[in-house]
Amino acid sequence: MATWGRKTECVEQTSPDIIAEQIDRLKDLFPEAISEGRVNFEMLKAMLGEIVDDRTERYSFTWAGKRDAIRLLQIPSRATLKPCPEESVDWETTGNVFIEGENLEVLKLLYKSYAGRVKMIYIDPPYNTGTRREFIYADDFADPLETYLKFTNQTDSEGNLLTSNPETSGRYHSAWLSMMYPRLFVARQLLRDDGVIFVSIDDHELYNLRCLMNEIFGEENFITTVIWQKVYAPKNSAKYFSEDHDYIVVYARNAEIWRPESLPRSEEADSRYINPDNNPRGPWKPSDLTARNYYSKGLYEVTSPSGKKFKPKVGRYWVSSYEKFLELDRDNRIWWGPHGDNMPALKRFLSEVKQGIVPQTLWSYEEVGHTQEAKKELIEYVEFENTENVFNTVKPTRLIQRILQIASEISSNDIVLDFFSGSASTAHATFKQNHEDNGTRNFILVQLPEPLPKPEAKIRTIADIGKERLYQVISKIQNEDGAQQTLINDHELPEDLGFRVFKLGESNYRQWMGVDEKDGETYVDQMSLFTDLLKPGWVPEDVIWEVALKEGYSLSSLIEDLSETTGNQIWRVTDPDRDQSFYICLDDILKEETVQAMRFNREDLFVCRDAALTDEMAVNLALQCKLKIL
Repeated sequence: MATWGRKTECVEQTSPDIIAEQIDRLKDLFPEAISEGRVNFEMLKAMLGEIVDDRTERYSFTWAGKRDAIRLLQIPSRATLKPCPEESVDWETTGNVFIEGENLEVLKLLYKSYAGRVKMIYIDPPYNTGTRREFIYADDFADPLETYLKFTNQTDSEGNLLTSNPETSGRYHSAWLSMMYPRLFVARQLLRDDGVIFVSIDDHELYNLRCLMNEIFGEENFITTVIWQKVYAPKNSAKYFSEDHDYIVVYARNAEIWRPESLPRSEEADSRYINPDNNPRGPWKPSDLTARNYYSKGLYEVTSPSGKKFKPKVGRYWVSSYEKFLELDRDNRIWWGPHGDNMPALKRFLSEVKQGIVPQTLWSYEEVGHTQEAKKELIEYVEFENTENVFNTVKPTRLIQRILQIASEISSNDIVLDFFSGSASTAHATFKQNHEDNGTRNFILVQLPEPLPKPEAKIRTIADIGKERLYQVISKIQNEDGAQQTLINDHELPEDLGFRVFKLGESNYRQWMGVDEKDGETYVDQMSLFTDLLKPGWVPEDVIWEVALKEGYSLSSLIEDLSETTGNQIWRVTDPDRDQSFYICLDDILKEETVQAMRFNREDLFVCRDAALTDEMAVNLALQCKLKIL
């Protein structure tokens, strides 16, 4: 490594250590309790005082394998995401992302770029019913990436299938909890303070999911459990009861901050408002002027225009004082009936009603669709050769659109994340909702490329199903909408109907094998390999994206080739959500004229290979910008 009197940082080779970052936050609050990166629990307990619960018996939620699940969370990812422009749509302009890979590894890689940036998460994880196709493999705590690469072939070293969680395993619920825990933990870190997560589930794991979510998100951040009527007809073949519903569990990152968006008013709701007296304020509907709650000023008698007298029924009271009642009557806000002899009612005008509906917890299939509708949607966009490949648990887009309406704002470029994306229903719903309300939401999907039960000519994996569906959805919207221009924020902007594809893969960096210094010959051989940090056969675009991601740049960043204006091949990476630009040169030698020609801001990042620098160049660059080496 070049030396010039000051320390030069190397680029990050792994995803951040999430637990270490949590300890850093704890250190900010209680610096006395942290020493040399370790927590002094006795000091922390002393500082917290009476808040500490040190009873030997107290409530806790645990399961066999919980420690291993936490340990898995602590392992930084050594993987990377490789760009696939050839499988993408509108690569240069889109803000949407489709990631093919194991979701825990991907979430760890997304952490630095997206922590605190995601507005809404919707996931439809395995329900753990024991069927072959609906459970993610058991995580390998030694090498998650190697396990993933092996998993894409669907068998372990002994030929055993890795996609089911049979009840005969002896750790049926524990395996599911261990799978979900680290993924939900990282997901919480990605949410904004005003963010929210929706999780689809059925009765098999509802209780365990609630306990798990309480531990990770905090019981105080539980919002509600939505009941979705998923079928339109009872199953008479059911052994006990026809299971007609699923649940959607809702937690906020911070329940004190998050608030749901109102749902749009329906034509049916508005139709209840009429205008029989041609009131200039427009349509209205009558509302009861009495209530059960005692009101000392609510026990008076009123006289109708026809002379008929009215009092509240026994046990009820007028909701306003007599003076207020007379004021409302003078303002033509009281309805006495068509002949002026009815019990008075308050006119509630449509023009004065809140222009939205508070979300309810019971969602019927008429409102948000059912499973058969969802399967028809999927088949409409993806041609299957084998019916075995069609999902039985796919969700209707209307259901996810309802969630988008509640949990995201129309024109705020909200990020929507789904890391169990399946057939890409969430992305389909996002396209539809944006198209309907001129929204600017962007999605990030993550899906394991699990091979299909029956191979097909066009699609080989579940991830392929999602991509194919999106290709066809985009094509249909474009054909229906013509020029594809929509009014967004009072400006003519093209609707974002694209997505970038990335695939989880091995890092472009050489990995240290952990050879002991005492093993002299082997140690020297290992050190000789690290004269160049990059593996043989590296591709510039792959390296750039790996550096960008591990330095905290989003997957919607733009990469420009500046070769025409410099003596070396230099790329500039720009993140729309960051002020800092990032420059990278992968040439073997960095030319002096290049260094002289570059004009950096002090906060810009410049990355190059260590061997390409002279000490003098390094000093000059370090004075101009933030310098890191490969």
